Order: sequence, then structure tokens, then C-alpha cells
Amino acid sequence: MTSPLFEPTRVGKLSLPNRIVMPPLTRARAAQPGNVPTAMNAAYYAQRASAGLIIAEATDISADAKGYSLTPGIHSAAQIAGWQLVTDAVHRQGGRIFLQIWHCGRMSHPDFHGGELPVAPSAVAFAGQIWKAGEYGQGGMVACPTPRALETSEIAGIVADFRQAALNAIEAGFDGVEIHAANGYLIDQFLRSTANQRSDAYGGSRKNRLRFLLEVTDAVVDAIGPSRTGVRLSPRNRANGMDCTDSLTTALHAAARLAERGVAYLHVNEPGDDCPEATEVRQQLRAAFPGPIIVAGGYTKDRADAVLASGDADLVAFGRPFIANPDLPARLQRGWPLNTPEPATFFGGDARGYIDYPTHTALEEQPA
Repeated sequence: MTSPLFEPTRVGKLSLPNRIVMPPLTRARAAQPGNVPTAMNAAYYAQRASAGLIIAEATDISADAKGYSLTPGIHSAAQIAGWQLVTDAVHRQGGRIFLQIWHCGRMSHPDFHGGELPVAPSAVAFAGQIWKAGEYGQGGMVACPTPRALETSEIAGIVADFRQAALNAIEAGFDGVEIHAANGYLIDQFLRSTANQRSDAYGGSRKNRLRFLLEVTDAVVDAIGPSRTGVRLSPRNRANGMDCTDSLTTALHAAARLAERGVAYLHVNEPGDDCPEATEVRQQLRAAFPGPIIVAGGYTKDRADAVLASGDADLVAFGRPFIANPDLPARLQRGWPLNTPEPATFFGGDARGYIDYPTHTALEEQPA
């Protein structure tokens, strides 16, 4: 039986040769100063261009959006030029690439903001940590402080930053952008009643908690079109103080509103389990969102084939396997063994553990 992973499909106006997605993976290797993508980043993504779709790593929409060390931005001319190296390299290899754009909100640290507190929907303390590095790219996880609540008047400026980031991404050659509304970052913080305790038009009711996501989506769609706009959600994420009892219903309402806007896809980040709840959530999201759905969360080839065959998803993202296997689609299709990723090199550093993982062909050609 032929695996559905290798059937062609469409996302927006793009024709994809397979249903294998490289998801956004923070690798913390932007050049300093300036958080600028480099030729090394271009080589990394070009090596993985056989994915049906690459979604490049979470990228700061502004200097104020930063929450981790050494992550790239898409808000300066140098950053746009750096990303152009990446998109050119991927397109030369026949690949397709979106850029995930984010604001980290309370998942941040004052050291990234001149000593000022990170911002959030509300000044709610939580047990979150972010990765912070020193001068030489060596770092570790540090606690996040209680954030400062955004003034209502500040929110429109952040919406505008998302819009401009999307325009900058298209200028840099990306085929589209993914709005990061998952995993406890700023948009997700607005969606959750645990993080959002506002009493203005952006808090309280489900409709109000959805407002920021929909304003950002409308701004991005207006700037670059729905066929070049994807959105990522994580309704079952309970980490970092996000254990909201209304999260699933909120996500289903979000999915329906995103479907009305005709966005290119919905990307769902799952905890990585395979329990009855996971199946039920996928089925409910499918009912709310008839467009392409990408699922991510510890998938193996067998699990990916099963979820595609069920019709509950259209594409499957493979995270850590793509870190260690630049030729992952070929390995999955031909049953070749996978390289093992090295967690010590995931964040920060140089080419080691980044662009030096061998392809299967290269391994076969090594002398005995």
C-alpha cells in the first residue's frame, strides 16, 4: 500500500510534492548583533528542501517581540536581506517555504527589553522559562518574571507589527507566513482565560479573547492575501500557565473564524500522545476547518499514515527527525534508518549539529 505521505497536495496556491512538513524549529543561530539570518541558515534550510513545505523558525516581528536569545527577526533591512539568502537557497532546490512570525509576550525576560518587563494581556505570574545565552552562544533556561499588562492603546501597534512582518517576509522571498498563535506566546496568551484577565474589549468573553488573533489575521490577510497566510494553534497545550478549561472551545471558534477568512492552512501543535482525546480534538477541528490541516507532535511514519488516512489531517510535520535528517522524506519513503538528533546542539552554537548531519546517500558512500 502506498503511503499517503507521498501523495501531492495543495496549500494556498502552492503545489506540494508530498505531505511532509518541516515545522518551525527554534535553533538560535542568528548572527549578532542584529539577529540576522546568515549563509549557514540558508544551507540548513536548503538541505531540507525536499519537504513538501518548510515553515521556517519562529521569527520576531519587532525588537519588542523577542523572548529568546539568538532568534532571528524580520523587522530590519539586514534581517530581510539575510532571509533572502534562505529563500533563494530553498527555491533553487525546488522547495517551498513559509515563515512563522511571533511575539513572545510574557515568555520573555527584561534583558531583551532594556530592563523593562515583558508585556502580556495581564500581569499574571506563571512558571515559565525561556532560553537565554551569553556572548558566545552558550546558555540555559531562565525564569520569566511577572509581565506588564498591555494598555489597550498599545495593541493596535502590535497588530501593525504583524502586518509589516508579513510584508517584510514576502519581500524576503517567502511563499507565505504562519501566524504563531500557539504554545503560550502572546496571541495564545490572549486566547486563554488563565493568562487573559482583562476587562476591556480584548478580555472576558470568548469573543473578546479571540479578538486579537482575528485582528492580527485580518491585518496579515489584508497585506499579503489569505492564500499566503497560515495559523498555528495548540488547544491541548497546558504548559506555562495555559491550562484554560475553555481552550478547546475557543480553538474551535477560532478555527471556524479562520475558515471564513480562507487562510491557507491551520497548523495544530499536539502534545505528542495518541489518546482518545487527541483523536476527538482532531475530528472537531476538521469539522470547524475544512481547509488544509497540518498536525505536529511526535509523529512517526505509521502514525502519520494513519492520521492522513482518517481524513482528520492533510499534512504531517516532523520536528526532531528533520533536525537530524536533511533527507527525511527519502528516508521515510524508502525505509532507511534515521540519524539520531543531538539535543546538546539544538540551541545556539555553530555548524555542528546544524548542517553536518549526513544524508543516507552520504553514509552509504563512506568507505568501509
